[in-house]
Amino acid sequence: MAYLKVGLVGAGVFGGYHANKIAASAKTRFTGIFDPDQARAEALAEKHGTSTFKSEADLHASCDAVLVACPATYHEAVVEGALQAGLHVLVEKPLALHGAGAKALAALADSNRLVLQVGHQERLVLEAMGFYEIDESPIAIESVREGPPSPEGRAGDVSVIWDLMIHDIDIAVTLAGTDAKAHGEGRRHHTPHIDEAVADLEFPSGASAVIKASRAAPERRRAMTVTYPSGTISVDFLTRKVENSTPYTIRADVSEVLPDSLGAADEAFFAACLGERPTPIPGREAAEAVRLAELIEQTALQTIGA
Repeated sequence: MAYLKVGLVGAGVFGGYHANKIAASAKTRFTGIFDPDQARAEALAEKHGTSTFKSEADLHASCDAVLVACPATYHEAVVEGALQAGLHVLVEKPLALHGAGAKALAALADSNRLVLQVGHQERLVLEAMGFYEIDESPIAIESVREGPPSPEGRAGDVSVIWDLMIHDIDIAVTLAGTDAKAHGEGRRHHTPHIDEAVADLEFPSGASAVIKASRAAPERRRAMTVTYPSGTISVDFLTRKVENSTPYTIRADVSEVLPDSLGAADEAFFAACLGERPTPIPGREAAEAVRLAELIEQTALQTIGA
């Protein structure tokens, strides 16, 4: 059986999650880890019986594909280096922090026939729930994703738009299409960046989306309402409750068919690299979410005088 030699960039929290998936997959051989924090890299490598590398270039020489789970501010440069080395790449969201950069990375991957997948695995959740089986286009989308500040300061290098809202931007694009206009408002709370934001999207089809995100809320909330010509679907992702007035079937609990969305996304990436299937979350599609997130952040910063 063919297998994929996979390396990991980033040994933090998300790097640990992905390391578990690489090590557990029957499709892979875990070649090693690079992280500027050598002690952290060594601890994770020891856990999985793999090696550490002193540079990205050394890691590149050992593998066919890399998973990138470093801080978001480094994504674009790390992904570009891996693609230029001829490697397939799965990068945690966001693909980049600029629309032009994301588009360039997608073009680089496509021109070299390399797999570039982005960590928007919630697409797989929507698919499992049945949203992709609806043969109507949405009229309106409302999304809320909020929670208290992360105790370990996770993703403090970027705004909540890149940290949390990017997921719901990608979902809106997946459901309603590309080329939307976007505007945002926001405020700071406990970081130098925007910690609470609201975005308004207007799509060429006439559909609209209102997306709220906060990492300064008193408690967690994760919900989405999608209005179609035939009715409305409201989902509480935390309680797994669904209210549905459309004629379509939406599965509230997908734990049996999709018990691990991150693992499923990583396995899909490994399979795509081996030529077994297309990637479910290609870079060229994820680049549209980056374009919109950049617009939302630019306009939100204007509202707070930054």
